[in-house]
Amino acid sequence: MKSDSVNERAAANLSSRRVSGRCLCGAVELEIDFPAFWAWHDHSAASRLAHGAAYATYIGCWRKHARVAKGRGSIARFEDAKTESTRSFCSRCGTPLLYERKRSPHMVNIPRALFTGRTGREPRYHVAIEELQDWTYTGERLVPLKGYPGIVRERPKSRRRARDVDDPEFFHRRGTQERVLTVKFSQ
Repeated sequence: MKSDSVNERAAANLSSRRVSGRCLCGAVELEIDFPAFWAWHDHSAASRLAHGAAYATYIGCWRKHARVAKGRGSIARFEDAKTESTRSFCSRCGTPLLYERKRSPHMVNIPRALFTGRTGREPRYHVAIEELQDWTYTGERLVPLKGYPGIVRERPKSRRRARDVDDPEFFHRRGTQERVLTVKFSQ
């Protein structure tokens, strides 16, 4: 019995906790009840263009658990008839704020980057992964860029050509046959 009341109090405290996020200029502040319902990376062309980035990371929550805490008058809206969605932005700095879909009227999606603290969900899902761009960073190993502190880069992929020792041109380009045989046996 005692553990039931402790669990109920813990659940009540968890659901009453709020997490806030804001736009770049600070004119708009949003709040959600902790934890968010889910989080994901959206690779769709619409989100890529709206954010000006390779993909957008969103948290989703029930509309009744999200509210504008400050700056309701600074929010501009764009309705996309093609995707049947509405995107809201800060009218002062242009920060994307909300992404709402007609097919999910009870949910609201908010860019994860607006929140400095935890939202209760890690983005583990990828939406529209088939639209992933070939220039998107996908987790390759990064190394420091020499002479530029704080800058890292991807190592270039090896461009080593395959050697075809059966090709007569290979012998001609390399010089003597002994040298070619050394290369052949050392592989």
